[in-house]
Amino acid sequence: MKNNIAPPALLRHDAKREVWIEEGIYVYELLNHPAHPQSSLARCRLPAFHITRNHQLTVDETYIIESGVGEMQVGGEIFDVKAGDSIHIPKGTSQNIENKSNDDLIFLALCIPAFTPNCYTAI
Repeated sequence: MKNNIAPPALLRHDAKREVWIEEGIYVYELLNHPAHPQSSLARCRLPAFHITRNHQLTVDETYIIESGVGEMQVGGEIFDVKAGDSIHIPKGTSQNIENKSNDDLIFLALCIPAFTPNCYTAI
């Protein structure tokens, strides 16, 4: 018997490559499509001993650390991060992340709603 449920909409991703952005990090957008404005997902790579620019977003963001170790500043809090950690950053909160090792620090960045360049403000 056939299933009468329609398949989910396919959001084709433009075959973009990882890009260096002014924040000081490499970003590869996994999901950021106008047909799906509810959220976006990017894979971020911070080289050894680099720190991102202090910034804030107008959307909620969650980092999911895949590999590496570092230190994060969210608002007035400073804390260590490592693989397996998830960090919620409320919209409008200042933030940065520093790689404290010889290896790349790699994490996913989930934004709700979807990230657009207008969401970003360097501080």
